[in-house]
Amino acid sequence: METLADADTETVLAGRSDWFDSEVAETLAHHPLESLETEFPHHVRSVDSPSGGPRPKERHPVFFGCYDWHSAVHSHWALVRQLRLFEEHPERSRIVESIDGRFTPENVEREVEQFERNPSFEKPYGWAWLLHLASELHRWDDDYADEWRSVLEPLERTVRSLVRSEFLTQERPFRVGTHQNSAFALHCALDYARTVSDEELEADVSETATAFFAGDRDYPVEYEPLGWDFLSPSLTEADLMRRVYDREEFTTWVEGFFPDLTRPPYDSVLEPVRADSDPEEGVALHLVGLNVSKAWCAAGLASALDGHRYAEAFRRSAEKHAEYGLERAFTDNYAGSHWLSSFVLYLLTRNEGGIAPE
Repeated sequence: METLADADTETVLAGRSDWFDSEVAETLAHHPLESLETEFPHHVRSVDSPSGGPRPKERHPVFFGCYDWHSAVHSHWALVRQLRLFEEHPERSRIVESIDGRFTPENVEREVEQFERNPSFEKPYGWAWLLHLASELHRWDDDYADEWRSVLEPLERTVRSLVRSEFLTQERPFRVGTHQNSAFALHCALDYARTVSDEELEADVSETATAFFAGDRDYPVEYEPLGWDFLSPSLTEADLMRRVYDREEFTTWVEGFFPDLTRPPYDSVLEPVRADSDPEEGVALHLVGLNVSKAWCAAGLASALDGHRYAEAFRRSAEKHAEYGLERAFTDNYAGSHWLSSFVLYLLTRNEGGIAPE
């Protein structure tokens, strides 16, 4: 068995968990477990103490920790996915106790009520991760998964409905590197639809993705990254379209979408982002997440384009991004610790189902 620090890039990019040992599992669970119970600080109105206004736990009794709602959702996803993949997880009892205490019908009802009052809340990034969490519960054959899926179902149904009515009906996409990125939300919705065999939703998401992105040409990759990016707009879009098109269609689309990635300045998108600021500052930690997400995009593109002239470039890019990102992802600074472990798990287990499933 290898530890996370010792794993080579080939092992990391395989996207399989069969090399994980108890140390790796504990590392991946540590920050999500801590953060899920951490109500403050929280981003709502810059509330830093219980006296600063309505408590996050009162508004969102399930997803109140991790500084913001979407991070709480994908931290739950990370822990549920770990339980599904590692039957002998060393933190199993603690994870079950933590999630079981929040996943109650009354708490989920409160979450649904918040969406009824504010239907645009967490659109689309939080919605995307909620569907990923629901997808993981659908995939896990376990009594706890059955119970939690049943309890979460009203919220899953609410978010799925909002995706249809308020997101897939948008007139244009948002090509940004932060929470409003349309391509990331669409790929999560598509992975969910395929996991739960919702053919109507799958068709609607694919139709929207095609309407948004099929005509994109000569994307200005040299402008990335901008500001607080934790996603690459160009690679995230391509990562979506590899799910939508068959190999021949995708190859044709890639040839038109990317400028020549073999020469400067366009090849810069294939390089890790080196943060010039203090590595413990918030913007630098976003760039750590950017390197991790670019790694999973590049790895997926390399597989989808096997034999194409860009395949090897994407493979090497994935290696460099994974190495640079994983070296910095396990910070104790809460600005990064409340979310980065989920991104790492996504990268390390991207071929374990629920992510671009075949």
